[in-house]
Amino acid sequence: MKEVLEVQKDSCEVYCFNEEVVARTQDRIKQEDITGMAKIFKVLGDENRAKIAFALCEEDELCVCDIANIIGSSVATASHHLRAMKTMGLAKHRKDGKLAFYSLDDDHIRQLLLIALDHRKEAGIHGS
Repeated sequence: MKEVLEVQKDSCEVYCFNEEVVARTQDRIKQEDITGMAKIFKVLGDENRAKIAFALCEEDELCVCDIANIIGSSVATASHHLRAMKTMGLAKHRKDGKLAFYSLDDDHIRQLLLIALDHRKEAGIHGS
């Protein structure tokens, strides 16, 4: 006898929605800067920028040259990534003579990264 495996669908089998919940949620989305939030995650979605952000969680401040060596890139590439992070408000920099040092903009960014790492460990999500 052949066993038939039932595949559980992960979507609704009929189309219906709660108008009140949808309207309320759409209003909240309009009030928040969801696009800005998505851009933050997009910037952190790049593996090299994620490595930089993690490095800046580990060390309060790093020179661009240090960051380039940490991620295995040129100084120009590291600077490009850091500029993107600075533009999104994730990192800040200071000059000390001819050196540029970067740090995370504030503790919210550190918390966001550490929570993401904890979640990855709990969920058992592994990198490729």
